[in-house]
Amino acid sequence: MLSRMKLRKIAFAGLAAALICPFAGHAQESKFEEMLGRGTLSGNIQIDAQMYFKDSLIGVPEVPEKLRSNSFAYLQYTNGKFSVGARFEGYFKPMLGYDARLDGWGLPYYFARFSGDIIDVTAGSFYEQFGSGMILRAYQDWNLGIDNAISGVRAIIRPVEGITIKGIIGTQRHFWDHVGLIRGVDLDLAFNDFIKPMQSWGTRITLGGSFVSKFQEAGTKLVIENTENGLTPYQLNLPENVGSAAARLNIESGGFTVGGEYVYKANDPSAENGYIYRPGQAILLNAGYSMRGFGILLQAKSVDNMGFRGDRAELGNYGMINYMPALTRQHTYSLASLYPYACQTQGEVAFQADIQYKIKRGTVLGGKYGTDLKLNASVAFAPERTNITSLEEGGTTPAQGSWGYDVKPFHMDADNIYFIDANLEIAHKFNKNFKMTLMYMFELYNQEVVEGHGEPRAYAHIAVGDFTYMFLKKHALRLELQYLHTKQIDQDWLMGTLEYTFAPSWFVSVSDQWNVGNNDKNRRFHYYYVSAGYIHDATRISLSYGKIRQGIMCSGGVCREVPASNGVMLTLSSSF
Repeated sequence: MLSRMKLRKIAFAGLAAALICPFAGHAQESKFEEMLGRGTLSGNIQIDAQMYFKDSLIGVPEVPEKLRSNSFAYLQYTNGKFSVGARFEGYFKPMLGYDARLDGWGLPYYFARFSGDIIDVTAGSFYEQFGSGMILRAYQDWNLGIDNAISGVRAIIRPVEGITIKGIIGTQRHFWDHVGLIRGVDLDLAFNDFIKPMQSWGTRITLGGSFVSKFQEAGTKLVIENTENGLTPYQLNLPENVGSAAARLNIESGGFTVGGEYVYKANDPSAENGYIYRPGQAILLNAGYSMRGFGILLQAKSVDNMGFRGDRAELGNYGMINYMPALTRQHTYSLASLYPYACQTQGEVAFQADIQYKIKRGTVLGGKYGTDLKLNASVAFAPERTNITSLEEGGTTPAQGSWGYDVKPFHMDADNIYFIDANLEIAHKFNKNFKMTLMYMFELYNQEVVEGHGEPRAYAHIAVGDFTYMFLKKHALRLELQYLHTKQIDQDWLMGTLEYTFAPSWFVSVSDQWNVGNNDKNRRFHYYYVSAGYIHDATRISLSYGKIRQGIMCSGGVCREVPASNGVMLTLSSSF
């Protein structure tokens, strides 16, 4: 008789084979057991479901289905250098805040891969990134509803240690369909690894280069121009092949590191840039130093017209071939991330400085365990553009079909600030049971640019106190208090969270966001939220109830709008 564990393995193997191979139904049970004996089966699953309640006070509409769900199940079988995998996705009406075009279910991701010492080949779906991602980044972010996987062929060749060559060709996922044709090659040279005299150097030098092109049929794009003879229509000559090239360099010596990447993109008229013919370019520079107890990172970025999509008519987060890294701190505290910044791919000049310092143990300020200090500051400006070709005299919007404007790298409009974030965080452990984190943050937020409406300059001051007390070995009580002060947008906010954890399995939390400073007393809403969960090994289940305010959620500088909601949410995730 088969054991319960063996039956479970056979069931998973059968499901994997059914997903990946249409002939799996002809296999025998003994074949599955033999297969499992030679290889390994792994995967993960996640189910997010929410029941919605109408709430006219905070702007929650009636949801006809009442219950909506996003879910996926991923299985991968690996045997030596070979692996196959597939992911099932089901959006049984996408949850509010996700694009309605996700509605449906199927197998959008599947692959077969051989990974050898010299050559690595994938046929099917894959994710890939060249350099920092400014020229190519195919990735997935489940929480943002982003998945721009490429379906085709990828080959990675490592002829000698220190040299990596990548080549890709395929179409880009676009919800349940595919768009464009993406082709690319990338070369990475780690000189210290393949040049013997350099192996003893204390300095490491890495050089890289990439080329990526996309193909999309031109189609028809008509433009109406106001001429002396009245309104005159004409058709744009759209390029079907658009190329992009990048070069990067990184040098490390001791605790120092400097590096940079430059990307050039040929003219690519699109809905995002208003169908202008100006080429795009981006520059990213990094410099850092680290030693025991101290680290500093300085970054600068200049971006112009770098929207690069498989479908020129697409907007928002969808269809992106590349990715512009954010030069801002990714905050985890809710009020600190109430007004997050999204990278402006059409143009920005940004800078960031990040400093971390640990006050030594045994000192007056360090105490028994030391004190961690984090200082971060970032700023983003509009680029300074000149000679703007506009349909209206004195206008600031480039005319469709024109060059658009002139701009130089790192030339910024100092009077047009998109975003400022300056924050200081102090973390101190008083004893083995009690620790504390304090943070202050100043923010300037250009809501008009980031969200497309509202205040051009909103100023905010945010204070956070996070206190955790451990008792009875496995029990912990955490209190989080936050306050945001602003005279613009929604006025002042207060937030409190109380979380109790019984390690390693149980947790429960209660929180409330209160728009205490709203001038309209009828709109001083409480956004209360109650959550409880259970964790066992790699399985996590949580059940929550409460209200969520309308706003923006960001990850890595990529954002999506989150509508207001009121309801019960269930999340189940597990991996094996």
